[in-house]
Amino acid sequence: MERIPVQGRALADMKANEARLRALLLRGLGGEADAYHAFLKALSTHLRAFLRRRLSGLPDEIEDLVQDTLLAVHSQRHTYRADQPLTAWVQAIARYKVIDLFRSRAGREALHEPLDDELDVFASCDTDAAEARRDVAKLLEQLPDQQRLPILHTKLEGLSVAEAARATGMSESAIKVGVHRGLKALAALMKVTP
Repeated sequence: MERIPVQGRALADMKANEARLRALLLRGLGGEADAYHAFLKALSTHLRAFLRRRLSGLPDEIEDLVQDTLLAVHSQRHTYRADQPLTAWVQAIARYKVIDLFRSRAGREALHEPLDDELDVFASCDTDAAEARRDVAKLLEQLPDQQRLPILHTKLEGLSVAEAARATGMSESAIKVGVHRGLKALAALMKVTP
């Protein structure tokens, strides 16, 4: 069996999800209530993972942001153009909701922030994170699907065990076992890999 690189598989998965969600939204906009409900439900799962990855330091805010974003998607659904990517449209709405959150937090917490920390934004660099992501992707490619997919979905994409089980067609217990065995295998590979 030919192994597709993790990045290629992830890109194919994203395109498939985009097409499925777009089809559901368009059917929903055409008046199919069940399709629209399925769109919102599936979108909430993706939004939760998207926001978890970006706001890991604010776990208490994620569910509120998911709901706020879903409400904004619903109220702005008439602005979606079928010739544009759904992902870009949804991410723009989510980004505005995140900005709103930071603006409201800044207003409440501005008096508590020390002024001498203003240059901390320059203290770190994204290249370390990008290199780490490449290293993890190379290591993950060495694992069998039963271990790689559960780790990819739960640890890297932030899906719950139940969500990962639905996404892969595996049982929840198989997801848990796959994560456990996969992390153990990754630890062993990291000891061997220079």
